[in-house]
Amino acid sequence: MLVLTRKLKEAIQIGDDIEITVLAIQGDQVKLGINAPKSIDIHRKEVYLAIQAENNAASQASETSLAELTAKLKQWNNR
Repeated sequence: MLVLTRKLKEAIQIGDDIEITVLAIQGDQVKLGINAPKSIDIHRKEVYLAIQAENNAASQASETSLAELTAKLKQWNNR
């Protein structure tokens, strides 16, 4: 992990398109401003992990549904 120290109003540049600026520091919280292309998804880590968990659960359900559908189609073909 790269660790950088920044002061209030200073920024970090990631590639050509992403800039992260320290907007405020209050106690143990830091407010960041992020400029990035709209095509890049930006989430709080806990939100990102929740999305990943939901996507995983959805893909598991789809495999089960696909297996059930395949079994029903085989039954139809055997009529």
